[in-house]
Amino acid sequence: MLNILSHGMDKPGTPLVIVHGLFGSARNWGVIAKRLADARPVLVVDQRNHGESPWTDSHGYPDMAGDLAEVIEGVGGRADVLGHSMGGKAAMVLAVTRPELVNRLIVADIAPVRYGHTQMPYIEAMRSVDLQAVATRSDADRQLRERVPELQIRAFLLQSLDLQQRRWRLNLDLLAEEMGRIMDFPALAGRFDGPALFLSGGGSDYVTPDARPAIKALFPKARFVKIPGAGHWLHAEKPREFEAAARVFLEAGGA
Repeated sequence: MLNILSHGMDKPGTPLVIVHGLFGSARNWGVIAKRLADARPVLVVDQRNHGESPWTDSHGYPDMAGDLAEVIEGVGGRADVLGHSMGGKAAMVLAVTRPELVNRLIVADIAPVRYGHTQMPYIEAMRSVDLQAVATRSDADRQLRERVPELQIRAFLLQSLDLQQRRWRLNLDLLAEEMGRIMDFPALAGRFDGPALFLSGGGSDYVTPDARPAIKALFPKARFVKIPGAGHWLHAEKPREFEAAARVFLEAGGA
């Protein structure tokens, strides 16, 4: 069972399940989750091989969708689902293969397609850190700086560093092994006929016009919204705008 951070569980309404992306965790979504929990229960998961959730021997999207199905079945069997990047792909697979579990779907800055790039340099950067020489997060930051010059990305990666145990809360070896599957998207036979919002950063190139036919084939009711001035990590770069767009969509009514 995935580790879950829950908010507003005493509130009425359809629960919202939030699913982070690669190298992320439930804690990355704390502020947005707490704000959205003013009107509904919100559950934020640590995906397998991330955060406080179990490490496994596989990391395919059917696996991740199965994990999410178990979470939703545990809170009544139907939920709204919001997934970012890798979490968006897992949410899409869930919605298509188990549509009875998903009320409304928000996919943040990802499409149901194979991507040509890789995130292996970040895995290699984290592996290169001498954890025995790390006493503070700043120590790790200094080691990462040569391989990851972007301050914001280093800060994001370092959220998964467990200083007390001197370990990464990421199954780096398995994620490296499964990187090809993570960048890909499985062939799916069905479709999700419920409301779907594809929310992307105005400055991101993850959801291009070329991807729209693939999206529409699986999600015929898909709507597309861009957040100006945001990149791939749109929820971190423009949190208020992201929250507002998500709230409008979620409060628009039932499926």
